[in-house]
This record gives sequence, C-alpha cells and structure tokens, in this order.
Amino acid sequence: MAGPGGADMSKSLLARMKHRVTICRLPGPDDTDEYGQPLDDPIPVATVWAAIEPLRGREYFAAMSEHADVTTRIRIRYREDVDRTMIVEYDGTTFEILHIIHPEFNRRELQLMCKERQ
Repeated sequence: MAGPGGADMSKSLLARMKHRVTICRLPGPDDTDEYGQPLDDPIPVATVWAAIEPLRGREYFAAMSEHADVTTRIRIRYREDVDRTMIVEYDGTTFEILHIIHPEFNRRELQLMCKERQ
C-alpha cells in the first residue's frame, strides 16, 4: 500500500491500526465560541486510524529511564500537523503527547509517546 510520497507502509503496522482516535489541540486564549466566551473543550484536528500499544516489560523500563511518564505508544500515519502540545482521545481515554518519534524520518509513520490522563 502506498503512503504519502509513494512510500510503502508495513502491512503489519496497517493491520495493527485498528483504533479510531481523535487528535485534538487545546484551546488558546483567542479560541472563543459564537458568544465570545473562551472555549474549554479540546478542539479536534483529525480523526485517524492508530495502533495503541501500552508499553510493557523492557520497553516500559527503558522509557521510564528517559521519560518517567511514558506509558503508551500510539502509532499513526505521518502527519505534519501533530505536535507535543496536542492530546489524543480514544474511547473516553485522553492521552497527553510527551514525545513524537519519526522512525527513520521517512514520512510514513509517527510514534506518539504518551501518558494517560487520570
């Protein structure tokens, strides 16, 4: 399957992308509703297919040594409009994006290293 720029994406990764997640940005001071009131709720940017992978075992301890709060990796197709100030929502759970990894900088995939909001 061809991805952006004609690059092939791993079929195994596509098979694991079975969760429909919404990437949102948090409202800023200029974001208001139709009455001029500040917005409180996150603003959806995109709804995409993703693989949600809780870190476990050696992966979790490696992540903890560098980033104590990373508990989940969310893999999505490459997008230029995702940054660390955003959140990911899935089935009533909200994840904060702590780090974004671009594997091999090939513009095929993003790995969002996240922590679950309590």
